[in-house]
Amino acid sequence: MSYEAEWRARFGEETEPNPDLPDLPWLRQVLMRRTHRRYAARPVPQALLRLLLGTAFSASSKSDFQQASVIRVRDRQSRDRLAALVPDMPWIGNAPEFLVFCGDAHRVERIGELRGHINENGKLEGFFNAAIDAALVLQTFILSAETAGLGCCPISVIRNHAGAVAEILGLRDKVFPVAGLCVGYPAAAGHVSMRLPLEVTVHIDHYNDGRPAEAIDAYDRRRDSRYSLPREQQRAPDLFGYSSFYGWSEDKARQAAQPEGEGFPTFLRKCGFSLD
Repeated sequence: MSYEAEWRARFGEETEPNPDLPDLPWLRQVLMRRTHRRYAARPVPQALLRLLLGTAFSASSKSDFQQASVIRVRDRQSRDRLAALVPDMPWIGNAPEFLVFCGDAHRVERIGELRGHINENGKLEGFFNAAIDAALVLQTFILSAETAGLGCCPISVIRNHAGAVAEILGLRDKVFPVAGLCVGYPAAAGHVSMRLPLEVTVHIDHYNDGRPAEAIDAYDRRRDSRYSLPREQQRAPDLFGYSSFYGWSEDKARQAAQPEGEGFPTFLRKCGFSLD
């Protein structure tokens, strides 16, 4: 069975036909998945949302510590306050459902108190494990929701406002936002975002970035041929000027040159992480 069309959609390049591959509809769905920012007015059934959350929390967890929590934001005032933090993303306030996925290093400490075994879970290992647990639950929820015909849009930028998010949602010490998630039935088809080729992201036996320039340049050209970023969307032209060819790598290099989330380490230390 061939996945040529799906592979071309995701990577912009051909893959060799292989009739020996099994026909797995879920793999086709994941290869063709899209991010959605426009939603129909149709509400998400509560029973379905609960099922999806249960499925999401079935994800793998480091040492079975289960250090993730999800805040379902139902209160209109709270949702509006969150949306006001990122006014250029109106879908935060408009989506039928908005969830905030959190790393939760607090619960293990609380369980220790209940059982008389005091532990301190605020070091780097505790933060890292909780962040990974939350990311696994988030991604499992997204894939499950898409299987049910829903669309999602992760909102990682809320970490730029972690203190305000924590105050709005009443987060305890050592509970931190990883990402928000807009959820609803899509109002538009959306598009498949092209990904880097496996020759850049998959390494055999040892890490090798000996020839990334050629592969990334070819990727830039393939991606631009599908969707070319207009001149007005070039980042920070006052700092970097305008590029005659503005591909993905130029866009991301400019974005990384102006790092986000610089206040997040301060927030983490304030809520009990030493990160030692």
